[in-house]
Amino acid sequence: MQRCRHHLVPYLGARKLKDLTATDVDRWLADRAKVLSTATLGSLFSCLKRALRRAMARGHVSRNVTALCDLPKGQPGRPSKSLTMEQGTALLEAARDTPLYAYVVLSLLTGLRTEEVRALRWELLDLKGRPDDTPPVPPSVSVWRSDRVGGDTKTPKSRRTLALPALCVYALELHGQEQDKARRRAGDSWHETGLVFVSAVGTALDAANVRRSFRRVVKAAGLAADDWTPRELRHSFVSIASAHGMTLEQIADLVGHAGTRVTEAVYRHQLRPVLLNGAEVMNQMFGLPGGTAAARKPLDNHSGGEILEPNDEG
Repeated sequence: MQRCRHHLVPYLGARKLKDLTATDVDRWLADRAKVLSTATLGSLFSCLKRALRRAMARGHVSRNVTALCDLPKGQPGRPSKSLTMEQGTALLEAARDTPLYAYVVLSLLTGLRTEEVRALRWELLDLKGRPDDTPPVPPSVSVWRSDRVGGDTKTPKSRRTLALPALCVYALELHGQEQDKARRRAGDSWHETGLVFVSAVGTALDAANVRRSFRRVVKAAGLAADDWTPRELRHSFVSIASAHGMTLEQIADLVGHAGTRVTEAVYRHQLRPVLLNGAEVMNQMFGLPGGTAAARKPLDNHSGGEILEPNDEG
């Protein structure tokens, strides 16, 4: 829907359906093929086809002109990469004294989509858990919203509750303390949104804000700033978890995939109320400052290879 708002409506939205021609569609496709990947262009073309098919079924148009058009080849998609264990550790160290520290920790250690992290609210975090319950309930994050049109998650399966690794709890507690200080400094200028990640005056962060801050952290970690984006923290979570023994079925649950196409595995139907596996693996991989959590283990035979995740902006 968001892509249609940006790439379809501004170009064809002013045309009446009965006046739309195959030539109009061909010109639109040729223009968008200069800036969009083939997959994204195909998705938009499918939306237009469905809209015209529905209009034809209701008698608004006599034919579906998209049937006369061919999908051109778009731009090559940007391949998604994943950080090696060493790169991930360097990134966490570089982020430590920045406002983006908790954002990076949470994204890398849980695999949340960037739009899910931006929409995260304090009320959906349980940083204490219920250790006295039987069985004990760990600290967790409930993912029910995202920074998408309508505010919903990408798919119904994306709504999930994940156990939080110890480093996430530590980083989020520090982040909460820093946010309290920022609230006091801002005074009457503060906007109370309930969001975990906000600007210096409490307003929501947009994707561009996060990308700019992330590039500075990447550069400080000794990596090429233009080569990495926040969404690749999610791909790195999948890669690191897979390299350390988690099954693709478990990973699919943790990252909230609607199916198994992305993780190339059989979908696991039986879910626990709080999914523990990711936190257990990440506790082994990334300890708390000072070594108070489980020791880090080396990432054997992991070269940070690509993980292909079609149509995932997060």
